[in-house]
Amino acid sequence: MGTQEAIGKIIHLVGGKENINNVWHCMTRLRFDLVDDNKVDQGAIKALPGVLGAQLQSDQFQIVIGPKVNSWYEQMLAMLGTAPQAGEQAAGRKGLVSLFMDTVSGVFGPIVPAIAGAGMIKGLLAGLIALNVVSAKSDTVMIIDLIASGVFYFLPFFLAVSAAKIFKTNEYLAAAVAACLMYPSLIDAAKALAAHQEGAVSAFWLLDVLPVSVFNYSASVIPVIFSILALSYIHRGVDKIMPDVLKTVFTPTLTLFLAALAALVVIGPIGIYLGKALAWFIEGLFGISASFAGLVVGAIRPVAILTGMHHAMTPIALQNFSEHGYDMLMPMMFMANMSIAGATFAIWRLSKNRQDKTVTLSAAVSALLGITEPALFGVLTRYKKAFISATIASALASAFIAFFGVRLYGYILSSIFSLPAYIGPYFTFALSGVVIALILSFVLTTILVKKEQRA
Repeated sequence: MGTQEAIGKIIHLVGGKENINNVWHCMTRLRFDLVDDNKVDQGAIKALPGVLGAQLQSDQFQIVIGPKVNSWYEQMLAMLGTAPQAGEQAAGRKGLVSLFMDTVSGVFGPIVPAIAGAGMIKGLLAGLIALNVVSAKSDTVMIIDLIASGVFYFLPFFLAVSAAKIFKTNEYLAAAVAACLMYPSLIDAAKALAAHQEGAVSAFWLLDVLPVSVFNYSASVIPVIFSILALSYIHRGVDKIMPDVLKTVFTPTLTLFLAALAALVVIGPIGIYLGKALAWFIEGLFGISASFAGLVVGAIRPVAILTGMHHAMTPIALQNFSEHGYDMLMPMMFMANMSIAGATFAIWRLSKNRQDKTVTLSAAVSALLGITEPALFGVLTRYKKAFISATIASALASAFIAFFGVRLYGYILSSIFSLPAYIGPYFTFALSGVVIALILSFVLTTILVKKEQRA
């Protein structure tokens, strides 16, 4: 069965075109918002060639494809004819958690390749500087850094366009709203305020009535997403009341003015404080005990990936980078990936069937490279004790590195190739954490699964 035939069967097995409200993808999964989840034939979908797994999670149906997901997604859109439109009925029946997860995964999924690629460059550059291969003040470093840092500095534009697709509104108006938040006069004022420069102001005043609070929105996440959500409602509202003869000119004019004003005066500041609150919550865990925080985050990470909820941590990590210049969550994500890889390597070693060994080895190597869904869905869900072993190793390795304060200073994919990014005062502990994660998960899986096979 070819890919196109498999995609055609997926559309049929999820209930047909009329049952699809929306479809999008992240790094490895097709994600569906369906009218009626009961129409899905999960068993038949899981049996299709090229499908690594499928599940219904928080009113979102997910099909794990792996690295080829973008190709499958493009072919699916071509078969569907037009991008599915989310219906009011579906939105109304979803809970807040489901809506949040759909939004975060939908917004971040398409831009992860850009973030991951730029993050990997930043990590490798940090390693080269730490090893004194290149001078930190050289033009070479400046050029490579601008290649890597541009994505993060202008992240609001990426988020705006991606969010516009999710919220079904004009992508260029969304980018225009992001541009307002990124305008140099606002960012320069925020930098002056942060530096306590003489004459710095905390707000600009529109008509001496409305305050526009001074914040640096570069690399921000939550303010942009909520601003584009507001834009979608404003655009539809304005378009509905505007006479047809005036729509071409005045609908975008009024929409942009109202949406930008809402973003600058209300949504942006609230989003900044909400982002700080999320970071504060994580800091609270570290305040209780760094090791306790690592234990909790490390334990929930494999389950979060399995359920598709792992994207919820990305805004917190990005907020930490923006607020503090470093983050301690991403090293824990690294430990989780290495634990999953270790457990999968153990299953590969224990497998006796040649085909199973081939599939398992591929999944294990993929996990080492930062893509864990093939290992989780294709291997560890079939060996529950292996999954438990990976979770235990992830929790203990994360607690270990958290105890020693291991942190990152820039976003990077949680891959074995991320190690150069840790070169510096925390490198020994980060490397030790990787060893603990890999070996402990490998040994625990070998012991527990062997014991189960003998029983």
